[in-house]
Amino acid sequence: MDDRLSPNQAKPAVMPTPVRTVRTHLHHPAVPTTGEPSMTAVDPEEAADRLLRDLRTSWQGLTTTEAQRRLLQFGPNTLVRRGGRAWPKELARQFTHPLALLLWLAAGLLLIVGSHLVATAVVVIIVVNAAFAFVQEQQAERAVEALAKYLPQQAKVDRDGAVVEIEATQIVPGDIVVIEEGDRIPADMRLLAGAIEVDMSALTGESVPTVRSAATEDVNVPLLSAHELVFSGTNCTGGQARGVVFATGMATEIGRIAALSQRVKPEPSPLESQVRRVAWVIAAVSVMLAMSFIPVATLAAHLTLINSLVFAAGLLAGMVPEGLLPVITLALAVAVRELGSRGALVKRLSAVETLGSTDVICTDKTGTLTQNRMAPVAAWTSAGRLNLDVEASHWDTAHDVPPLRSLGRIAAGCNNAQLEAGGNSGDPTEIAVLIAARQLGATTSSSQREAQRRWQFHFDPELKLMSTIDKGADAPAYVHTKGAPEQVLPLCTHILDPDGTALPLEESHRRQVTEAVDKLAAEGLRVLAFAERELPSGRPTPQRRADAERDLCLSGLIALLDPPRPGVADAVAQCHTAGIRIIVITGDHPLTAKTIAERVGITGAEPTVVSDQQFAALNEPQLAELIRNQPEVIFARASPEAKLHIAEALRADGHVVAMTGDGVNDAPALRRADIGVAMGLSGTDVAREAATMVLTDDNFATIVTAVRAGRRIYDNVRKFIDYIFAHATPETVPFLVFALGGGLIPLPLTIMQLLAFDVGSETFPALALSREPAEPGIMSRPPRPRSEGVIRAPRLVRAWLFLGGIAAALQMAGFFYVLTRAGWHPGMSVDAGTTLHHAYQQATTMTFLGMIAGQVGTAFAVRTQRASLRAIGVFSNRYLLAGIGAEIALAAAFVCTPAMRAVLGTATLPISDLLLLLPFPVIVWGADELLRFVIRRRTPSVGEPAAEQ
Repeated sequence: MDDRLSPNQAKPAVMPTPVRTVRTHLHHPAVPTTGEPSMTAVDPEEAADRLLRDLRTSWQGLTTTEAQRRLLQFGPNTLVRRGGRAWPKELARQFTHPLALLLWLAAGLLLIVGSHLVATAVVVIIVVNAAFAFVQEQQAERAVEALAKYLPQQAKVDRDGAVVEIEATQIVPGDIVVIEEGDRIPADMRLLAGAIEVDMSALTGESVPTVRSAATEDVNVPLLSAHELVFSGTNCTGGQARGVVFATGMATEIGRIAALSQRVKPEPSPLESQVRRVAWVIAAVSVMLAMSFIPVATLAAHLTLINSLVFAAGLLAGMVPEGLLPVITLALAVAVRELGSRGALVKRLSAVETLGSTDVICTDKTGTLTQNRMAPVAAWTSAGRLNLDVEASHWDTAHDVPPLRSLGRIAAGCNNAQLEAGGNSGDPTEIAVLIAARQLGATTSSSQREAQRRWQFHFDPELKLMSTIDKGADAPAYVHTKGAPEQVLPLCTHILDPDGTALPLEESHRRQVTEAVDKLAAEGLRVLAFAERELPSGRPTPQRRADAERDLCLSGLIALLDPPRPGVADAVAQCHTAGIRIIVITGDHPLTAKTIAERVGITGAEPTVVSDQQFAALNEPQLAELIRNQPEVIFARASPEAKLHIAEALRADGHVVAMTGDGVNDAPALRRADIGVAMGLSGTDVAREAATMVLTDDNFATIVTAVRAGRRIYDNVRKFIDYIFAHATPETVPFLVFALGGGLIPLPLTIMQLLAFDVGSETFPALALSREPAEPGIMSRPPRPRSEGVIRAPRLVRAWLFLGGIAAALQMAGFFYVLTRAGWHPGMSVDAGTTLHHAYQQATTMTFLGMIAGQVGTAFAVRTQRASLRAIGVFSNRYLLAGIGAEIALAAAFVCTPAMRAVLGTATLPISDLLLLLPFPVIVWGADELLRFVIRRRTPSVGEPAAEQ
């Protein structure tokens, strides 16, 4: 009887205290509730009916209208973060960062010596940079959290009498949910039909899966031990079942645990650790220079100790790169968003950088290299090969021979897919097999299949087999088995001849079958074998796999075509050019894997193909040696455990490994690899949970896109650091010239001008460099070694001595030009009230603007490490152009605004002086361009574009 409520009859679902209250509905009144826990079972059908009645639902599920009403009543099926507002703590952390502490130290020194104006300016810098860092980190966190909307967990539920797929957040109490292998359990449920294996480690810590079945019911046992219950957050590792939801969201068991838990603070990534070390290096250099300035200023320049402390504090404040960490975070967050829009969802910011150093990609074949659009193209039986036409509207009775009928019956029975008018559902391979069954004249009704099914042994990736036990109304029970031919054939003792007679499987028959398999596989087809066995009547149904899958009679083979994806061949070619090795690890036949790998360009005509038997004979040193010595290797019929061993062998050899996977048992390998890549379309929830990156299009080419983005981001991090380091010299030289002048040379740059330069002009171009496009040839160079640091000596020399030295020389030349033109000679006073004071203000303004002009040239120079600026395009980074425009506008405000002139001590310059600044950026950039040209001529890069030569 359908006791589903109509919209007008809707009543509140019984869910106030869900787990404990509903648990009482699962107990039979006759079962004692005191004393020792009882294992006495009650009638599960009766208990299920009572639970459905109390939840105001039925075996057919809810209507859409009722589900929407309950969603309003109980809320989304999500876990609520109850940690309170975290932003005050995060904001406070920005004020206590090590680099911020150095600025607090500088401000304290300035207050002690009475320089309140400069101290206030330093405090303003601290506040501005803390706010900037806080905003960027919050945006980065939101960027990662926003990925959930791209890939929500899905669940299959009964709505309006049909199975539909919805977001798991929309599940409500009373929903009937279909659970299959690889699914993550979306809510707390009581099973109504079927049996599954469940990984309960998320709740119990036990790694061994447990069996949960609707056919058993435990009473007076701990809630998590009840065999008819499954819980949110656990994973189905095998089987198929249906269950009714009795708790969602925070009312679930995992919700109760989450309410008592605190969020674990993530550890810094390798890139974040390296950047922090860079920050400390910069801070150490700043402190060293500032402290060394004090004795130099007092002894050589004859300054008072107080004035020396003022200058040292200002120098310290000017050299600290407060925006370093937030700009790096912003660069990673931008990359995550870009990759998300291109089909690669990266779950950790730091993983983007790891992608850039990937040098080995271990990829599956089906769905990654191929389209995962299986189509049946041929059936083979002892009567010969029959090419299938999936577009045919009816079965050709001319091909109606007994072995084909048997093959179609097995293909339809040993299957969990559904062929529906509104769209097929299920695994792509099983859909293709079911289409083949329909072409062979079999009935493919899912309702009839479920009515006849008595037991299922789910597909085992280790055994590469799936079996069902099916029984018609007036027919004996049969074991139906499908799987890899080399796994099915040893289980067979008979074969159907063209007349449908079961003959003993002789050696000649085995050779005939093997030759047929090899021929089909050599065409790049995926081959499955199908067999069956009639069970004796009157005997119990086999409960063990080994008892069922034996003494089978082989009916035939079905060959499926899964063509390569468009663009994969080009992506493979890019990997080869980039020095990235590709290893195919697949469960397919060796010849099928070899054909596809050769077709897309991964291997040549003679790769090393390792079968599952050969792999089992290898120990760890032999496996490592094989991978090391064989550049083209394919692992066929590989198990998920083999994937794990291969990942470990590659990592032990120093490689950075990206590993693809989509099944439940792929999770360990995905976790072990540096970058675990799960399939968003065909992958299981378990695999997506374990992976670092999820491909929403299941396309191998997307992995290459992500690697390219990782390389680009790491390059941009280095460019930003070069940009920061290059300014240390122009900021320091004016103070050193003043100190070493012994009082003969006035200070070429005031402390307030230094602070304005550091805060006002540096930020915008720095942000723009994080958006720099990839250099030409970025995928033509070998991967970066895992141990390579973000700072290297050649880059420091380029930044400090070359770029910084040229910019410092230009600005000092401008300073002395303006001052000497006014009649100044060494030792003359330029203090307020003297005739040279205005000229001195103009000279310091020239130094200030000269630093900004040099900074513009530096920004263009650091855009490439080897390539010419022409190769990447002068105007290719519109963000940098906008940043430079904002920098120039800010500089004009500093010089032209009376209020800013009063604070900074600047003065307006004549047009002739401003024209002298125009060549400064070109000189800085041009010198670096010439240096890069010489480097390219002396050390040409393999595969470098012609434009760079």
